[in-house]
Parts: sequence; C-alpha cells; structure tokens
Amino acid sequence: MLRGVMHYQTWLMILVLWTIQAAEGCPDVCKCSKKSAPEKSEVNCHKKGLRAFPSRLPPDAWILKLGENGIIDLKANALRSTPKVESINLERNAIKSIHHQAFSGGKQLMLLNLYGNHITSLPLKGFQDLLNLRFLMLGHNQIGSLKPQMFAGMRNLSDLDLPLNALTTLPSNAFKPLIALKVLDLSLNRIQKISPKAFIGLRQLMFLNLDNNSLKNVPAGAFRPLRSLEMLVLDNNLLSMLGSSTLEGMENLQELYLRNNELEHLPPDVFRKMAKLSQLALSGNRLKTVDGNVFAHMPDLKKLHLHDNMWQCDCNIASLVRWMGQTKATLSPRDALMCVSPPELRKKSLSSLQADKLSCHE
Repeated sequence: MLRGVMHYQTWLMILVLWTIQAAEGCPDVCKCSKKSAPEKSEVNCHKKGLRAFPSRLPPDAWILKLGENGIIDLKANALRSTPKVESINLERNAIKSIHHQAFSGGKQLMLLNLYGNHITSLPLKGFQDLLNLRFLMLGHNQIGSLKPQMFAGMRNLSDLDLPLNALTTLPSNAFKPLIALKVLDLSLNRIQKISPKAFIGLRQLMFLNLDNNSLKNVPAGAFRPLRSLEMLVLDNNLLSMLGSSTLEGMENLQELYLRNNELEHLPPDVFRKMAKLSQLALSGNRLKTVDGNVFAHMPDLKKLHLHDNMWQCDCNIASLVRWMGQTKATLSPRDALMCVSPPELRKKSLSSLQADKLSCHE
C-alpha cells in the first residue's frame, strides 16, 4: 500500500513538473510540437489574436509561426528564450517599431518574414546579430528610406525582399554590408533616384527587380558593381533614355526587361559587351527606329520583344528589317510587331517589309 502511495506521489510530482515546464514553454493559445528531432519544437501561434511577441517559448523552439496576429512592436531581446530558432514568420501583424536589440542573440536564425506590417523605418544595426540570416522579407510595409547601417553584419544574407514600400531614393552604399546577396526585390516602390554608388558591395547579386517604380534615368555606371547579375527587371518605369554606359559592367547579364517605359532611342553601343544576353524585352516603349547592329553582338539571343512601339517604317529601319530576316531569335509576338507610320504602311508587319524597298521620308 505504501509503495503504491509513493508511486502515485512520484507520478503526481512528475505530472506537476511537466505541467509547469509546459506552461513556461508554450503560450496557452499556441500549439507546440516536436519536429524531426527531439530537441526541436515548432511553435504555431498563427492567427491566435496575440497582441505581443510571446515571452514564454520553448527553449528548443526552431520554428515560430506568428503570422496574422496583432503584434504591434518587437521589444529588446525578444529571442532571449529561443537561442536555437531558425525561422520566424511575423507576416501580416501590426508591427510599427522594432527595437534595435529585438533580434539580439538570434545567431542561428536563417529566415525572418516581416511582410505586410506597418514598419516605417528599420533600426540601425538592428539585424547585426543575425549572422546566419539568409532570407529577409520586408515587403508590403511603409519603409521610406534605407541606410547601410540598417543591414550591418548581415554578411550571409542571400535574399532581401523590399517590394511594396515607400522608397523614393537609393542612397550611396545602401546595401554595402550585403556581400553575399543574390536576390534583391525593390519592385512596386516610388523610387525616382538611384545614387551612382547605390549598389556598391553587391558583387554576388544575380537578380535585381526594379519593376513598377518612377525611374526617369539611371546614372552612368550605377550597375557597374553588379558583376554577377544575370537578370535585371526595369519594367513599368519612366525611363526615356539609356546612355551608352547605363548598362556598363554587366557582362554576365542574361535577361533584361525594359517593358512599358518611355524609351525613344537606343545608342548603337548600349548593349556592347553583353554577349550572354538571351532575353531582351523592349515592348511598350516609344521607339521609332533601331539600328539592327544594336543586337548583332548577342550570339545567345533567343527572345526579343519589340512590339507596341512607334515604329516608323522608312529607310532608317532597314538595318533592323535585315537583321530580323537573319536572326534565329524568336521575335515575340511577331504578328504584333507593326508599323505606325508612314500612313501607307500603318499596321503592316515589320517582318513582311523588304529592306531595300523602304523609302526615306523628310
């Protein structure tokens, strides 16, 4: 009987201890479960009505799912109790401010998702402890300016997403600490001005997205540091010209998108030293004529989009017509590539023209 009582008391004590540990570890409204290894917990607090970052979390937590709550700010040492955390999802909360020591100690963090909050500015050196961070999602916030100190210490970051913010300028050295960055998304901002030194340090960058901004021009040599760039998206801006040195230094570029801008002229050497270019999109601009030799130095060109321009089909376009007849590149869509003037050739396909029969118009 005594042995039975002792066994019961031992069991009760274990249960109490387990309950206390559980209470200290997992927030009441959340679900905590072991994943893949005994020492790793996944904490799921998605859409649970939280108003603050949980202070009680399992010390072995490696994934925190905190999306779609009402968290307003991130206070200092938010990760103190979770030194092993590798992934934090805080998308679609109401975060307005981030303490500069909020992520202190998060040395194993690899992914941080802050998409869809109300962040207006990033703390200087606020991410400097995140030495292993690979992915930082900051899209759909209200971030209005960038400073290099904001990204201090992030030497392993490979993917920075900043679309749908309120950026108007890219200052000098804006991304200088990000020496391992491969992907940079700056689409759907209000960027009007790029400093000539904005992209210094980004020697590993492979993809740059500047789609849907308000760029009227890009300073000469601004893209020069981007030696590894393979894809550049400049669609839906206000670019009226490309200088001879606008695209200088991008010998590894494979895809260039300039759709829906206001380009009226292409310098003959604008694509020089871009022998690896395989896709080029110039549709939706105001081009009237282009020298066919502009594309002659691209042996790998596979797709070229030239439709929806203001093609003036006279003798000045003859070299382009000749090149079109010789190239193996796909001119997509060929049927939409039409003359706008002179009146007698309006809506006539460029591919049906004969170069030696095009007359000159005063």
